[in-house]
Amino acid sequence: MASYPVDPRQPDAAYLSFWRERHLCTLTTLRPDGSPHAVPVGVTYDPQAGLARVITNKSSAKVGHVLAAGPDGARVAVCQVDGPRWATLEGRARVSTDPARVAEAVRRYADRYERTPSPNPSRVVIEIELTAAMGRG
Repeated sequence: MASYPVDPRQPDAAYLSFWRERHLCTLTTLRPDGSPHAVPVGVTYDPQAGLARVITNKSSAKVGHVLAAGPDGARVAVCQVDGPRWATLEGRARVSTDPARVAEAVRRYADRYERTPSPNPSRVVIEIELTAAMGRG
């Protein structure tokens, strides 16, 4: 995978394969003052739905930043790195508390990270509607 832009809904095989490997990622949101807030997260990538998903606690700062952006969603980026390889997904994030959406996000997380998270009644999913992608391998 060379450094290049990627269609987030139609990634090439190498890009998609990299996102299926088990890697810790970062999520970057913007605080109300515009400064970046980057935190480690697990991310799943679903190009067919045009989504990346992050499961988290509803009281987390990242959820607060997304909610503060309003109904149009927050501009965010998720990134993963493995040596010289890296991949970034960008888009508009929204928070969902819908049990079916949260369950789907947990299922995908368990598949990618090979562990099922403990039950958490405060869990929500940040769904990122993808608008851009890039990477280098």
